[in-house]
Amino acid sequence: MSNSPWQRTAFSVGPLCMTAYGLIRLTDEEHGPGLAWSSGHLFFLAAVSCFVPVVLGMRRAVAAGRGRAGRALAGAGAVTALLGIASVVAQAAIDLVAGFLSEDREAMRELFRRVKSHAGVEPAVYTVGPLLFHVGLLLLMTQLAALRRIAAWRPVVVVAGIVATGVSLDLLPAAGLLFLLAFAPLGRQLEEPERRPLTATASPGR
Repeated sequence: MSNSPWQRTAFSVGPLCMTAYGLIRLTDEEHGPGLAWSSGHLFFLAAVSCFVPVVLGMRRAVAAGRGRAGRALAGAGAVTALLGIASVVAQAAIDLVAGFLSEDREAMRELFRRVKSHAGVEPAVYTVGPLLFHVGLLLLMTQLAALRRIAAWRPVVVVAGIVATGVSLDLLPAAGLLFLLAFAPLGRQLEEPERRPLTATASPGR
């Protein structure tokens, strides 16, 4: 089954929105509240939301033509990534609401402290939960590379983007561009995977 035009576009729009968020964040010296905080987090929310069709498209490509174990592994990667996406969406929503409700940075800090004081919120939304997004993406990308659906360097580029965000959030623009390099062509490349031989050697363009 072919990806819809929106699904194909999401492979590029998601990383581009991530890059935009990173650039806007660099202009926000106080890191909220204000126009930069709100607009940046709207791009952040859009970026993460775009990865829902990306994850589903990769899962379909990984699972096509494989046995039960292969489909289960593809499903595990997709579920892990989607759980991570849900966590990051919750984080972005909390940040947006905090920005709208707070008059200054100190008021935002207090609101964040109150939110995180609820049992389970911090690991689910701010620490463990978001990591699942990266783990799921890497599981799917690695499986695609193992099946020779994509070139082996693409998962490596994704790892570089993840490491960049871990080193400093100021590197988000670079991470977004790395994600764009890794994901942008895949919307069309992974179309109708069941009609393409999974063992075919990746072309130089991949």
